[in-house]
Amino acid sequence: MSAAAAAPALAQAATLNPRTRRLLQDPILPTLLRLAVPNLLIMVAQASTGLIETWWISHLSTDALAGMALVFPPVMLMQMLSAGAVGGGISSAVARALGAGRRDTADGLVLHAVVINLALGFAFSALMLGFGRPIYGALGGEGAALEAALTYSTVVFLGNPLLWLMNGLASVIRGTGNMLVPALVICAGVLLLVPLSPLLIFGVGPLPALGVAGGGTALVAFNLAGALVLGWYILSGRNLVRPRFVRLQWAPIREILRIGGVGAVSSLQTNVTIALLTALVAGHAGLDAVAGFGTGARLEYLLVPLVFGLGAPLVALIGTNIGAGQRERALRIALVGGAIAFAMTETIGVAAAIWPQAWLSLFSAEPAMLEAGSAYLRIVGPAFGFFGLGLSLYFASQGAGRLAWPLGAGFLRMVVAVGGGWLALRLTGSLEALFGAAALALVLYGSVLVVAVRSGVWFRGARPTLR
Repeated sequence: MSAAAAAPALAQAATLNPRTRRLLQDPILPTLLRLAVPNLLIMVAQASTGLIETWWISHLSTDALAGMALVFPPVMLMQMLSAGAVGGGISSAVARALGAGRRDTADGLVLHAVVINLALGFAFSALMLGFGRPIYGALGGEGAALEAALTYSTVVFLGNPLLWLMNGLASVIRGTGNMLVPALVICAGVLLLVPLSPLLIFGVGPLPALGVAGGGTALVAFNLAGALVLGWYILSGRNLVRPRFVRLQWAPIREILRIGGVGAVSSLQTNVTIALLTALVAGHAGLDAVAGFGTGARLEYLLVPLVFGLGAPLVALIGTNIGAGQRERALRIALVGGAIAFAMTETIGVAAAIWPQAWLSLFSAEPAMLEAGSAYLRIVGPAFGFFGLGLSLYFASQGAGRLAWPLGAGFLRMVVAVGGGWLALRLTGSLEALFGAAALALVLYGSVLVVAVRSGVWFRGARPTLR
């Protein structure tokens, strides 16, 4: 940035809160890492809640475990939408308002964020409570497993608005550049969940054994406690952004949903791509190959929360700098974050390609499963870095409020992976060719986004937001 262009931004920064000023002026790499570490703790903690629940419910019966497995995809979708998609829209809007020095606007966004997330939480609750049986039946649930799924789902989705509220409040706080408080609250909640789950599932003393419903009750209690503590932190005035009880307006709601809606589509793209690839594998090679492919793809799914740990700080940093008119610094932050994400995910992918059975054998020793899963990881694993690169630039684009290119790159990945994979199977009859198309799709996804972002697509047709 030239001295003439930088002067207004620096003058504006001098009047801002010290936390916001650090986002605008501190060295990029140390600042990004300092913000990312607490957020990585959040993702590990929240991922562990599912493992804790699964571990304890597995002691009830196979039907109970299968029922919980049916509910897992919609529960994970709620987490991705409330924290990553709509949550990213909230953090981006708050960060850009603070960067531009519009403190009143940022304060007004708190109420709008709460209203949006509660409305979406209740809407999804109504959907799953009203249509849970046909949905889980379509996923393959029947008999005792279906009944267990409905029992668990009813409890979890009655409390679903609390999950949306907790993640909405956490997103408001993250938008100020504060990653530590949400991390501490959610990690403390996990410590509560560890003893609470078995107590409610199996019962002790005066507490009755609730079975699979006990696991859902513990999860709802976790979300309630997190929402109460985060709400207290914001209402107490300790947070940089404080709630203002203003009249609801369409402009802030549209701004949050504009980014959150595209983020939701992006989340669905990943899930639909994997689902369609699973169908291709099933039609060509049978259930053992599906098990191998699905186990390999599960490792790919685990990259999403890992990159989200870096992505939430990117939203806050880039949103604040673009709000302050520091476009070149915002672009450098995005490229540094992309390089870190590439290094992390590529390391995992290369390790999985070299030692695929170290991961696959944790789940099964079936030879056909190991063969298909090993082929997938050997071919697609080395492309995991491009998936991490593209995903990090998606979060960076959330901060910039410009999501057209991430959306287009996601569709390109879907077309190449599914369409190219289908064509490869028709021409060669080889699963390796299908997996090659999936790998090529990941490479294109990351490459297209890094070229587009580096070329300055965020700033074409955009006016400076400094005020």
